[in-house]
Amino acid sequence: MLSPEIIKQVKQIQIRTGRQVSDVLSGAYLSVFKGVGMEFEEVRPYVPGDDIRSIDWNVTARTGVPYIKRFVEERELTVLLLADISPSLDFGSAERSKREAATELSALLAFSAIENGDNIGLLLFQDGVDEFIPPRKGQKHALRIVREVLARSKGADAPVQEAAGESSLWRRLGQSLQRKFVRLRRSTRGRSRQTSIRRALEFCHQVLHRRAVIFLISDFLDESYWDALRSVHRKHDLIGVLVNDAREFALVDAGLVTLEDAETGEVREVDTGSAKFREQAAVSARARVDRLREAFRGSGCDFIEIDAAGSIIDPLLAFFKQRQKRLR
Repeated sequence: MLSPEIIKQVKQIQIRTGRQVSDVLSGAYLSVFKGVGMEFEEVRPYVPGDDIRSIDWNVTARTGVPYIKRFVEERELTVLLLADISPSLDFGSAERSKREAATELSALLAFSAIENGDNIGLLLFQDGVDEFIPPRKGQKHALRIVREVLARSKGADAPVQEAAGESSLWRRLGQSLQRKFVRLRRSTRGRSRQTSIRRALEFCHQVLHRRAVIFLISDFLDESYWDALRSVHRKHDLIGVLVNDAREFALVDAGLVTLEDAETGEVREVDTGSAKFREQAAVSARARVDRLREAFRGSGCDFIEIDAAGSIIDPLLAFFKQRQKRLR
């Protein structure tokens, strides 16, 4: 049973994103995602200027008057949100974590799909597939998807808190250390929950029999998924959405800090007081995103970057406009 807190959050997200979908996103979404094929609509008499390749020779032979077949685009789409809920998304240096930004993005896309009569589905993953909701239509179905994202996010490994006596240091750090490292909370930890994008993509390949638009939403702290990604993209329209945090590109000076990887459990000490270390970390973070961007483009996939602390809708609109230009 869902907690009152999650129900309240769902309502808040529905109100906030619903306005954005109605006012801004709906038309942009419709213009860039085309149907999966053509479907027959009617047979009508031929008029000069019609394409002769459209003539229905059977009807023409029966009536003695030329008729043509008319087709219209099959508009209905299948959209799948492939959402990463691994512990690294708990990171956030501002009011909103990467996980919260990914949840709001999922809601925007879900409500946009439903607004345009498309089917929307959800696949949540960490080191494997956690939950799969097959694509369907309807407002209630979209709300279920938002509820599941929120509930699974709350049920995932919680953000690790600071050790006793270290609160002032943690506040100075501002929950803003590089990659997926978080404060060490306890001496023992459960099994590793390393992100596996590959397993999620392979699952998609098995269950999606019809061409779909797939939004892969993650911070992409994983490496071994490119073959699976290219395989899925050959059949589907796959769009990568990177959710990051500005502090990942600019560490703060918090002195010597002990960190634990949120997913692997690896522990290390870093000297954030070193300007050289902070610069190297920033260069490494920027290089990782550059490589990721180029790898997606090289695979023929679109790529969107979302700043967890910034606007969610502006990067989406920029993507829609850019894609619409390519379709002209």
